[in-house]
Amino acid sequence: MGDKVQTLAYGSWPSPIDAELAAAHDGHPEFAGFVGDEAWWTEPRPTEGGRRTLVRRTSDGTEESVLPAPWNVRSRVMEYGGHPWAGLPRDSGPLVVFVNFADQRLYRYEPGGEPVALTPVSPVGGGLRWADPQLHPGRDEVWCVLEEFTGEGPADVRRVVAAVPLDGSAAEDRGAVRELSDGAHRFVTGPRISPDGRRAAWLAWDHPRMPWDGTELIVADVADDGTLRGARTVEGGPEESIAQVEWAADGTLVHSSDRTGYWNLYRREHDGRNTPLCAREEEFGGPLWRIGLRWFALLESGLIAVVHGRGATALGILDPETGQITDAAGPWTEFAPSLATHGGRVIGIGASPRSAYEVVELDTGPADPGSAGTLAGRARVVGAAHDDPVDPAHYPEPQIRTFLGPAGREIHAHVYPPHNPGCLAPGTELPPYVVWAHGGPTSRAPLVLDLAIAYFTSRGIGVAEVNYGGSTGYGREYRNRLREQWGVVDVEDCAAVALALADEGTADRSRLAIRGGSAGGWTTAVSLTTTDVYACGTILYPVLDLTQWASGETHDFESRYLESLVGPLAEEPMRYAERSPAEHADRITAPFLLLQGLDDVICPPTQCERFLARIEGRPVPHAYIAFEGEGHGFRRAETMVRVLEAELSLYAQVFGLNPPGIPTLELAK
Repeated sequence: MGDKVQTLAYGSWPSPIDAELAAAHDGHPEFAGFVGDEAWWTEPRPTEGGRRTLVRRTSDGTEESVLPAPWNVRSRVMEYGGHPWAGLPRDSGPLVVFVNFADQRLYRYEPGGEPVALTPVSPVGGGLRWADPQLHPGRDEVWCVLEEFTGEGPADVRRVVAAVPLDGSAAEDRGAVRELSDGAHRFVTGPRISPDGRRAAWLAWDHPRMPWDGTELIVADVADDGTLRGARTVEGGPEESIAQVEWAADGTLVHSSDRTGYWNLYRREHDGRNTPLCAREEEFGGPLWRIGLRWFALLESGLIAVVHGRGATALGILDPETGQITDAAGPWTEFAPSLATHGGRVIGIGASPRSAYEVVELDTGPADPGSAGTLAGRARVVGAAHDDPVDPAHYPEPQIRTFLGPAGREIHAHVYPPHNPGCLAPGTELPPYVVWAHGGPTSRAPLVLDLAIAYFTSRGIGVAEVNYGGSTGYGREYRNRLREQWGVVDVEDCAAVALALADEGTADRSRLAIRGGSAGGWTTAVSLTTTDVYACGTILYPVLDLTQWASGETHDFESRYLESLVGPLAEEPMRYAERSPAEHADRITAPFLLLQGLDDVICPPTQCERFLARIEGRPVPHAYIAFEGEGHGFRRAETMVRVLEAELSLYAQVFGLNPPGIPTLELAK
């Protein structure tokens, strides 16, 4: 582009970040673990049909994709999935078990050979599914979560802790799978086995609770024949969320509980007492959307690797004797809930506003008495290293902001102003802004490099990610703001941020938009039916009809979620109707783009179809694009290209922008 700076209207700046580039960098490494002294993890391949592969970092430092296409290492337990693999080192090479997405079977794999199925296929409903495997070499078994459909409906399902033989004898025989728990709880996590092999611990919860509302920590004895006996709840309950549990080397239990209002770490002593290990008003846990997320991992030295923080997360080493944390040095400002340890080594997955998620290793030094230990050397990237695909001068420069909402409540947000080193806007022009509402809604938007955001900011369109009331990372009280207030607090908070940006002269009041997927799609649609803040909106795979969604149109995991977000349907039927955009399509006047995966079982296409039927005949410019082969959240590169270009075209038409080289989205009227 040279040194010459052009003066061009916002939204028409030429950018090297095109939709293909953003799509190729969508997704990030997940589910890191050790196989002996090797680091392994899963990684997305958007240009290979959106599959996820298993990646291995060998002892000489090279990365290799362990499984070729079409193998897809991804579980569908609770639809959102969970930890899909486990591995053990052996003299002859690593032994790995993994879940394959297409058939949801558990496979055994040894590099150099072909994967061998360990579990059978069931023709009933959603079949048999597996997650959070733990290899139990002493018994030649893998212990994991089994999700089994008992009928055709989404709620015809049971979940138990189960043991699968490693010899393949259960590949065609469901009866060869040993069930370890009694099915008394609707939801369970994978078992953690004590160092002496005599006890197992796992988490469980039941409808209508979600795991961030309340979970139970269950301990059972492992009998000589490998059965579990005397299962008993030792911690947790309806109003206490335990997010993770692990065994310490001395046979005590370390767990993350929000009993004080924040997920903090505790040690359950042999006598049943609980010792807080680091009492702080910050989070050492999070929402258990997927089975097997790990916010902490124990080291041989007795130290604990932790992902912790308030709003943002750091990787630190906690000395449980002193409560002191030493954070890893490095550029990362956000770590995913994926930690593993081997000896004194820790691997995690970190990112920053200048770098996408990458696999990070930290070596911990020996602990000195009374200190938090030393970090032997700076943390370093060992996998999925971020490589700038364009000059990073084109990345946005985000601001961490706190706004005031109704009744003076604080609202956390990340503001990404338009930014392009080669372009300026005319002096008096204010930029258009798009409010991004995250999914969940019990989740949050992390402050990390996202080329989909850069796609807009580098063209002169600002983005504001709002961590509205109900978001995680700020304690239980902030999370509980959304209790029975979904469609109210989230909508108010997004609007408050948008209007504050306009009032302070950051954004053009007449050119505000909102967009979001899943629960964020709901917030977007409700915003368009209940406010006049936005000139248009982009709605991705949304909830639009609460009554039907709560009456069997979604999967089992979230089928009772609305009882806390909205209220019990039987008691509040009018509230369900009053808040649903599908009931108030006649109120929409702003143009919108609706995007949906046809294979989505969480927010099914029927929600969009009913909504569109009620808009028919009304003069509202809109477009609906449905994608075959896509589920809840888009994974294929070609889909994401179409989505970004269609979204930009919507804003161009509504805001009067002229982005070069973008196909025009046809809007029905």
